[in-house]
Amino acid sequence: MPVKAYVLLVTAVGKEVDVSNELRKINGVKEANPVYGEYDVVAEIVADNLDELNKVIFQVRRNTSILRTVTLIVM
Repeated sequence: MPVKAYVLLVTAVGKEVDVSNELRKINGVKEANPVYGEYDVVAEIVADNLDELNKVIFQVRRNTSILRTVTLIVM
């Protein structure tokens, strides 16, 4: 059964759109949108299992413009 997660990201100032565009290129990232508020980007990730989800999140976190993430795994 597929696993879905939402990742809330804080980016460097002014990098929200760039980060969103880069995240959309990662296999498994279904959506990545800049938002207003405490977080700068919200990404939706879908993977086949938790191991695959972890791999996608690792790729997301490699972006040097991302300062902090919070991952919410859908039940």
